[in-house]
Amino acid sequence: MSELKRWDIFCKIVDNFGDIGVCWRLARQLHVEHGLQVRLRIDSLEIAQAIIPSINILENRQICDEISIVKWDEFADFGDAAEVAIEAFSCGLPPAYLAAMSRQKSKWINLEYLSAEPWVADFHGKPSPQPEYGLTRYFYFPGFTEATGGLLREYDILGRHSDESRNDGDGNALKVSLFCYPHASIHDLFTAMQANNHVVNVYVLATSILPQIADFFGEETITAGDYFSSGNLHVHVLPFLSQADYDVLLRDCDINFVRGEDSWVRAIWAGKPFIWQPYLQDENAHIKKLDAFLELFYADFDAKEVVCKAHFAWSAEHMPNDIWQNYLEHLPALKTYTLQQSKQLAKQSDLASKLVIFCNNI
Repeated sequence: MSELKRWDIFCKIVDNFGDIGVCWRLARQLHVEHGLQVRLRIDSLEIAQAIIPSINILENRQICDEISIVKWDEFADFGDAAEVAIEAFSCGLPPAYLAAMSRQKSKWINLEYLSAEPWVADFHGKPSPQPEYGLTRYFYFPGFTEATGGLLREYDILGRHSDESRNDGDGNALKVSLFCYPHASIHDLFTAMQANNHVVNVYVLATSILPQIADFFGEETITAGDYFSSGNLHVHVLPFLSQADYDVLLRDCDINFVRGEDSWVRAIWAGKPFIWQPYLQDENAHIKKLDAFLELFYADFDAKEVVCKAHFAWSAEHMPNDIWQNYLEHLPALKTYTLQQSKQLAKQSDLASKLVIFCNNI
């Protein structure tokens, strides 16, 4: 249990679901596993509703799953600061709230984006004095080693079994989930999948990629519940899933295409092979992040080059048939290796637990 009981998390939803996905998981884990009073301040209730279905977008203050949700806008009351303030992804804190933090002597944590780059460990936990408010801002870096802030992970995550998962379609078919950014080469991927020697069932979440899928099948528009097939490719359009249902889908599929941060980490905990599309950044900074992760995660995998080629091709917005087929040829070994890596990472301390300890010690 924490000595610091009241926590605020500030979240600006700059890339649709990724930021709020991480913040919502963190808020719930801090409350459920550490007994904290958590207030989540978010700037878009409409977008957050996709992740938190119980949100009422007309209510600026409400309780969802025992978490206080507050609309963050110019009309919000920032006079009451929590003992710990989490500034998610350098979103910036309102001056009025910083003044309240100064009176409260609050702990100030800037939760950074996840990266496997080696420099992360050197900067994790470093202080940045803010003399204007008499506060110190600490940089908290999630990561894949004990020298970092860890990964978001509930205590029972590896004990969740596949018997919760969906069971539709041919049990012998390859099952693939697809969650990606709109610039991904879905046309290349689907063309390669058509050439498979066996059926491929693709489960697509209803997101901003639907126009590309509609274009591939020659449709004007598509929506959740639609189904399309071409050769051995079968595409099922799903509604946008809750976090719990999405976790089930990841565990049930043979390969998961994921993006950003939240779905990427959940794919790791699902223990199934995945292909990650990092968020597009200037000067190809996202490729450096991808390279660092592949070097770390697949360091001991015999067919590392094959896996890396698939990841790099997908992030380079193409997926040649030969790269896809080579990836599939190594799928059995990749399944074993990915599950092994998932279990190994789960032996490390999780992000929420390390964060509570960190805040109590500074």
